[in-house]
Amino acid sequence: MSDSQHRLRFEGPTFWVTHRNREFGPFDYEWSKDFSGIEFVYCGEKFGEYCSCEEIYADLKRFRLPMRVVEVTSVVMGSVLFGLLNGLSDHEKRGYLIDQLQQHGMERFANGISYSS
Repeated sequence: MSDSQHRLRFEGPTFWVTHRNREFGPFDYEWSKDFSGIEFVYCGEKFGEYCSCEEIYADLKRFRLPMRVVEVTSVVMGSVLFGLLNGLSDHEKRGYLIDQLQQHGMERFANGISYSS
């Protein structure tokens, strides 16, 4: 059953988190200019990056987002990164994301995911 107060909305790789009927985003990623890493972006501003398994950084503190939005975003970005690095199909990426959200106690968001092109 979907919870209309808590959702994830995807348009391609870009996503928005709805928490208590308030939408936050867009969240996205970009390949670094030298293609050696992936930068995490919120509303067009970089908030972190992935260079290797040993070198990953993310900090949304300056945006003063609700902690639940930060937690959901962390799980979603981690799942997106896992899917990219492991060559998962779209179907596999979606299943992995839902599994991760459920494992982290975020079922409300897992049940309220919408995708558009």
